[in-house]
Amino acid sequence: MEYHCITCIVERGKAEGIADEALRAGAHGVTIYQARGKGVRERLKFVGRFIDPEKEVILIVTRKHETQTIFDTVVKAARLHEPGKGLAYVQAVEQVVGFLEPATPAGAADSPALS
Repeated sequence: MEYHCITCIVERGKAEGIADEALRAGAHGVTIYQARGKGVRERLKFVGRFIDPEKEVILIVTRKHETQTIFDTVVKAARLHEPGKGLAYVQAVEQVVGFLEPATPAGAADSPALS
């Protein structure tokens, strides 16, 4: 099975709602952590003072065939087409250990929970 990792960086306080939307779109799990941005504020000088450097980073490991749907949902929920709302990108994942596949229906053949 092939996997991707969706990374989304947004303003502080926005990640929880975006993560909820990703889960509704089929993500199996989401990791959120705090971060601090640097670079854009300094380049914009005076105007940059109004940009909060505190960010939240959302990581979502997806199966390849689910990536586009979940990515599109994240972009929409985060309003990333609007300037200054954040950014998102997708990376291929070479190896995964511990990714829990969705539960198999009752009576279905057992499949490994870990890939």
